[in-house]
Amino acid sequence: MKFYLDADLSPKIAELLRRRGFDAVSAFEVQKAQSSDQEQLNLASREGRCFVTRNARDFIDLSEQAIRHQVPHAGIILCPPSMRGYEFGAIAEALIWVASLYPGGLGGYDVIYLD
Repeated sequence: MKFYLDADLSPKIAELLRRRGFDAVSAFEVQKAQSSDQEQLNLASREGRCFVTRNARDFIDLSEQAIRHQVPHAGIILCPPSMRGYEFGAIAEALIWVASLYPGGLGGYDVIYLD
C-alpha cells in the first residue's frame, strides 16, 4: 500500500513509514500543502496512493462526490480527533496495521476510519 499524507499530518509520519519499507509521501514533501483538498486527492489517486488525513468532514464529502460522479480514488484513511497529529509513531503503526489488512491496497471508493 502506498500512502499520501495530507498537510494536517506531519511529514515525520511519512518518514517513519518509509523506514518500515512503505512508499509514503507527505503533502509538504511534494510541495502540495497549499493545494485544495480535491487537488491533493486527485494527485494521490493518479499515483495510486491511499490518502491519509485528519480532515474527516471534507474528505467524507469528497468521497461521496467521487461516488456520485463515478470517479474512483485509491482509498482514504481518516484519523480520528482522538489520534493527535503529534503522535507520529501511533499514526504510523495504525497505517501499517491497515496495510496488513489490505495488502493489495484500498481502491475504488474505500474509506476507512481509524479508531
